[in-house]
Amino acid sequence: MNIKLSICIATLNRGAFIGATLESIGAQIDEDVEIVVLDGASKDNTEQVVLNLQRTLPNLRYTKQDTNHGVDRDFNTAVEHARGEYCWLMSDDDLVMPGAVAAILRAIESNYSLIILNSEIKTFDFSDMIDHDRLRFAADRIYAPADYERLFEETSAYLGYIGAVVIKRDIWLARDRESYFGSFFIHVGVIFQARLPADTLVIMQPCISVRFGNTQWRPKEFEIRMIRWTNLVWSLPGLSEATKRRCYRREPWRSFKSLLFYRAKGTYSMTEYRRWVEPRLKSRWDTAKALSVALMPGVLANLIGLVYCSLPYRDSNIHLLDMKLSRFYFANLVRKPT
Repeated sequence: MNIKLSICIATLNRGAFIGATLESIGAQIDEDVEIVVLDGASKDNTEQVVLNLQRTLPNLRYTKQDTNHGVDRDFNTAVEHARGEYCWLMSDDDLVMPGAVAAILRAIESNYSLIILNSEIKTFDFSDMIDHDRLRFAADRIYAPADYERLFEETSAYLGYIGAVVIKRDIWLARDRESYFGSFFIHVGVIFQARLPADTLVIMQPCISVRFGNTQWRPKEFEIRMIRWTNLVWSLPGLSEATKRRCYRREPWRSFKSLLFYRAKGTYSMTEYRRWVEPRLKSRWDTAKALSVALMPGVLANLIGLVYCSLPYRDSNIHLLDMKLSRFYFANLVRKPT
């Protein structure tokens, strides 16, 4: 079989969502596209949902592991199982927009090393639009291998979302992946550990509709965003220190504002302070800041976050919705369980 594109999905306990994802893909594929689902030992009905759809999607291949090995290893295994020239690392709860697969197949003809897909964000049930254009590029962009640092500056924050990545399979397999197991962002490590051999294309037209508020790692968000993401970025060997500094703080846990943001979201507390922050602090002032935020009443932090996110700035609407998902949001505190 001449498979041009493998749509690789690593999933875990997404029986309520993955069916809609696969249906949005299945409506667009033919014999030169396959779907590879790697199930990290789901305990729900994910297997049943996927196998039921397999009856009408002959190019859907499903593997269920006995043990969950983490999102990084599972996506890597999905790519290893794939047979396509390119692999799209698609999320397991979002929807592929009409025409997206055709746009990717057209781009593949130009032999890019990497294709980055724009996306939109909708509410949890896809009933309302939150952001119709995440990248906000006026047109498609092409980055030559020499534009490696500019590619990082302009796209790395967005690429925290793995569903945006379509990469040539042989490039993925030729690069170091093991160093990024456990980072939660293996794709970023693979892409930015060194210059890519050919051009990168960013497709401006959104190809994915993202389901807001459904991330599985929200309870570990502080660890993932503040610690693991930071460690990954500053470990990338091919990027200059100047570029890294322009994009990200070297020690974000020293920022009072950042700590307050995560406290308001309900993902920074004394538990995170003791495990992740306290061992990294070097001054009494930094210790006082970090400890005071960890001890701050969560309701107060959330109220401050709500006020700040009501101000006009990019992504303020998304951050405001994040505040409303917090366990400290007043409506969540008084809501009765059903």
